[in-house]
Amino acid sequence: MKKYKHIFFDLDHTLWDFDKNSKETLQELFVEFKLNELRDIEFSHFYQKYYEVNDWLWSQYRSSRISKNELRSTRFKMALESFGVLNHKLAVELDAFYVKHGPHKTNLLPNSIKTLEYLKEHYLLHIITNGFSEVQSIKMEKTGIEKYFSSVFTSDDIGVNKPHPKIFSQALFQTKATRKNAIMIGDNLEADVKGAMGIGMDAIFFNPKKQPHLEKPTFEISDMEELITIL
Repeated sequence: MKKYKHIFFDLDHTLWDFDKNSKETLQELFVEFKLNELRDIEFSHFYQKYYEVNDWLWSQYRSSRISKNELRSTRFKMALESFGVLNHKLAVELDAFYVKHGPHKTNLLPNSIKTLEYLKEHYLLHIITNGFSEVQSIKMEKTGIEKYFSSVFTSDDIGVNKPHPKIFSQALFQTKATRKNAIMIGDNLEADVKGAMGIGMDAIFFNPKKQPHLEKPTFEISDMEELITIL
C-alpha cells in the first residue's frame, strides 16, 4: 500500500514468540533450581501462577504504576509466595536466570521471517517495544531479525511506555516519518493500537487467537503473512 513508507512493529508477542520462549526458559529454571522439591510444586502450576503474576505486573508497568525494577523484583517473589515459599534470595536468583537465558531463545511467531523479507523490500521497518533495552537487542540478534530493522525504540530509552504518545511521537521524529505515512503493528490493543491511533497513526491489530473486542483498528490480522496482502 503506497501511502505507507514506515512500518513500526511491536516485538514481544508480535514477532518474538514470547509465550513459547518464556515457557522454555521457565522449564529450564524449574529444573535448575529444583523447584519441584519446594512443597511438591508441579511445573504446570508454577507456570500458570507465574504467567498470571507476570501478566498483571506488566499491565501495571505499561500504565506506569510500577517501575521496571519493581516488576523484576516482584514477579518471582509473588509466584513463589502463592505456594507458601517465602524466599527473597531465591526469587532474585530466579529473575537473574530468567533475564540471562530467556532472551537467547529463538522462537518466532509463524511466518515472521517470510513477511519481514517481503516488507523489507518495500518499506522502512522499525521496532517500538516496552521490553527492556538490555534484552530486546539480544532477542533480535539471536533470532536474526535485527537486519530487517532500521531503528529500535524501547520504553527504557524514551522514558515512557506504550501507549504514552511520547514514545510514538519520538519514534516518528527520529525516523523522519509522519503520522500519515507510518503504521503500527502489535498484539496489544491498548499499548499498540490505541496508543498509535491516539496520535493519528494507522494501526494493525495482530490477533492470532482471534479474541473478540470492540476496538476499530485500521486493519486486523491473525497471521503475520496477511501483511503481504494488506501492505
